[in-house]
This record gives sequence, structure tokens and C-alpha cells, in this order.
Amino acid sequence: MEYRNLGKTGWLVSEISLGTWQVGGGWGKPFDKAHANQIIRSAIDQGINFIDTADVYDGGLSEAAVGKAVRESTERIYVATKCGRKIQPHTNEGYTPKTLRKHVENSLKNTGLNALDLIQLHCPPTEVYYRDEIFELFERLKEEGKILEMGVSVETVDEALAAMKYEVVSTIQIIFNMFRLKPAEELFTQEKINDFGIIARVPLASGLLTGKYNETTEFAPDDHRTFNRQGEAFDKGETFSGVDYETGLKVVDELKALFGEDTFLAEWAIKWILMHPQVSTVIPGASKIDQVLSNVKASEHLPISPYKMDAVKDIYKKYLKKEVHGLW
Repeated sequence: MEYRNLGKTGWLVSEISLGTWQVGGGWGKPFDKAHANQIIRSAIDQGINFIDTADVYDGGLSEAAVGKAVRESTERIYVATKCGRKIQPHTNEGYTPKTLRKHVENSLKNTGLNALDLIQLHCPPTEVYYRDEIFELFERLKEEGKILEMGVSVETVDEALAAMKYEVVSTIQIIFNMFRLKPAEELFTQEKINDFGIIARVPLASGLLTGKYNETTEFAPDDHRTFNRQGEAFDKGETFSGVDYETGLKVVDELKALFGEDTFLAEWAIKWILMHPQVSTVIPGASKIDQVLSNVKASEHLPISPYKMDAVKDIYKKYLKKEVHGLW
């Protein structure tokens, strides 16, 4: 495993880490505490030292599973969680310092940790990024020792740019993958981008970039890949990266041809993200130990050639740029 600097935090984190939206459950499956612990332990055993969770993942069970594994570990594991999505209706008005403070304190109880290494706003309404009092709250929480660092998980590049003006913000979590190239063009080119730890989420586009799906694949009714394709429950960019499923399959076919039908596309999709030095860590999820092992193999691959890097851009321009570039 290779390690990269997480912006101004000064932490060295595994370049491939673990996202826990579906660990032990979720996406149409019941939560299994023992299974979740096995996945998290396997990640730590592979050298992963950064784990991303959220208070809304399986109603706090994901946070609890992460906290348990970290407390039982002798290694230094950085825990990143998120707050805000519990606010319903999910509106700007619902975001108050009092409410967010309560959510942070609940996450501390959930994880059983003395302090949260990193707390992130969880894709709030855009207006929240322009409210000084929200970010001042996290300054106070740092002073109180309840959090060590604060970051944002954003939907759009513009939201990331807005958050960067606050000194308390240390990290930016954003969707970045072969389907979503805008961050490389308009965020990673910012003058002070290296001050911020870039956390690339949804690296496999909800599994589409594994190359394992086809026209007949069926997802469970309560899996967001079934019910949120048009943003019925939350931003559609979180599901298949906002790409039309059938179009995504066409893109995957071309990517397979580019990287080789006999290779695991998921590993190359992660390696492609890591080819961007501005990225501190990639946080693919895993619902099986085998997926953790496959994900970390991407770190061992040789660099992708400039020819193939350009070819990915050409495929994006051919199929996706017109549809997705302006939305996020």
C-alpha cells in the first residue's frame, strides 16, 4: 500500500481506503455486524488506515462497526464520518449549529471514540456553503477536542470551490471517476488545491465500472440503483454517477476494449483516479472481502500510459460530457 498526504491535516493516509455505505448491509441487504467487522478488519490488514462512514449509513450501524474495529486495532486508523443527511426535510433552513452539534455528539457515541478524526458535511444544500455560522461551529468543535479536522462532501465542483474559502475546511470529498472528469479540469487546477485532501468517492460508479453488469442485471427494489436513477430520493449523481445506465454500459464496453477484456476493469478504474496526484485517497466500498482485496490491487498496477489516459478523455467526450459535465 502507498500513502499520500491528506492536505493540510498532515496525515499520511492509504491511497486506497474504504467507504462503508454498503459494508455489512445496505443497498438492499440487511446489516450483518459480524460481516461488517470482517470486511473492515480485512481492509486494515491490507494496510488501509482511512475509513469513511456516515451517521445515516444503516441508521448508525456502519459508524458503530467502524468504531468497534478501530478501537480493537493497534494500528492508527483515521475515521471520517459525515453529518447533515439526517435533517428532514433536507433543506438549508434545517442546518443549524445546534442540530449539527447534536449529530456530531451522536456520532461520537456511535463510534465510541474520544474524538472524530474527520467530520464532513454530508452533501448539504448549496446555500449551506455560504453560511459562516455553520463553519464556525466546527471551529468550536475543534477547540473542544470533539473533532480533529473538518471537511465537506460535495455534489458539485462549485460547492467545493465555495467551501475552500473557509480555513477550517481541510478535505473535499467529491465524485471523481472515469464517468466524471470535471473535477480534474476545474477543481484540481486550483492554485491552493494541495492544501486540501481530495477524497475521491463513487470511484466505480455504483459498480458500473467493475464491468460486471449488463442489460439483464437486476438490483433489489430497495437498492438505490433501482429507485434513484433519476434522483427520486437524493441527487442522481450518487447513483451510477448520474450516467444513464444503458449509456454507461456502452462506455464500459469501450473501456474494456481499451484496458483489455482479460483484465479487471475495477482495478484500472481505481488506478486511473490515482494517476491524478491531487487525489489523496480513493474510497471504494465493499460488501465482500474479495472486493477489498481486488480494490487494493490497483495500487500495485503500473502507471497508465499517456495514450490510455487520453483515450479515457476521448471516450468521456464521445458519450458523457454533454450529459453530465454541466450538472456537477
